[in-house]
Amino acid sequence: MKFQPSKVYIEEEALGYPLTSRILGKLKGIPQKVIFSSQELVRSFYQRKDPVGEGKRVMLLQLQKGNFLKPCPGTKNYICCLYQILDLTTNCNLDCSYCILQAYLNNPFLVQYVNLDDLFSELDREINGNKEVIYRIGTGELTDSLSLDHITGLSKDLVPYFSMFFNACLELKTKSIEVENLLELKHEGRTIVSWSLGPESIISTEELGAPSLEERLEAARLCQEAGYRLGFHFDPLIAYPGWEEKYKSVVDSLFQAIDPKMIAWISLGALRFPPQMEGILRERFPQSHLLSGELFRGMDGKLRYFRPIRTELFQKVYGWIKERAPEVFVYLCMESPRVWRDSLGWAPQDNYELRDLLAQRCVE
Repeated sequence: MKFQPSKVYIEEEALGYPLTSRILGKLKGIPQKVIFSSQELVRSFYQRKDPVGEGKRVMLLQLQKGNFLKPCPGTKNYICCLYQILDLTTNCNLDCSYCILQAYLNNPFLVQYVNLDDLFSELDREINGNKEVIYRIGTGELTDSLSLDHITGLSKDLVPYFSMFFNACLELKTKSIEVENLLELKHEGRTIVSWSLGPESIISTEELGAPSLEERLEAARLCQEAGYRLGFHFDPLIAYPGWEEKYKSVVDSLFQAIDPKMIAWISLGALRFPPQMEGILRERFPQSHLLSGELFRGMDGKLRYFRPIRTELFQKVYGWIKERAPEVFVYLCMESPRVWRDSLGWAPQDNYELRDLLAQRCVE
């Protein structure tokens, strides 16, 4: 069943915006309340037993007062692809045990910014004002790009908009199967639809509310038929007994469903999270096996597997991908040059080289 929030709050200043009307029209029958400010509401919610879990069922409509377009914060001492984040929605209705948004966000609700005119004005200035720069922009860093699309219809605004640019592409990163809106849109190859993939044993235990692997690959196949290029993210890779067989099966399933020629890129990333996530994970997901592995603080302060474990994860998954699709571009997310070389046999010189390699694939 498609997700529906249990309640919608609308800040007064968000009334009258077309996106507000669109969302409220889709949520007729759902309790709706206009409030002056969300600050007191947020404070009261954090007195509840599980504010993160309860907040995932409440939608808040408000205005984005800052910039919509922001650089990926990256992490020290590791290679970053210099992604650009489009901060249009924050939080996610899915409940993945490893999601760092549990520790990162200071608002538990599904926040939707409704001032789209400001968004597109900002993008116009940025993209048209720097035509020598290729922009690789994604909406899936602070939310799932498509899991609320049946309510917001944002893909109908974003995909045609990006189709007009020769120097920008949009990546919609998701675990969902909400692709109906995409299939009839004019995209001109400027939108890449990406899925996070993992074994069914991980999906069923660590990605609560998320569609199955089979459902995700079927949604990707539909987008492929509609002419979209695709991306896939094996992130986080999780080391657990029998992981080799399980992840090899995922790779096999991927290339049984998808033509490698339609894949723009595949990323690999190992399990990692900030130390404060450990307590949250134990409290909210006591049955999770993520903390059963040996983790230590990396150079960025995040908890990670030891380097030899990460290298083995990357080597094997990379090898299975290259056996099936030698030409597909594979990169590592937030890893050191040494791990790149030991796992993939090469490493970008710096962040800018990786940015340029991905930008080239963005506009091919």
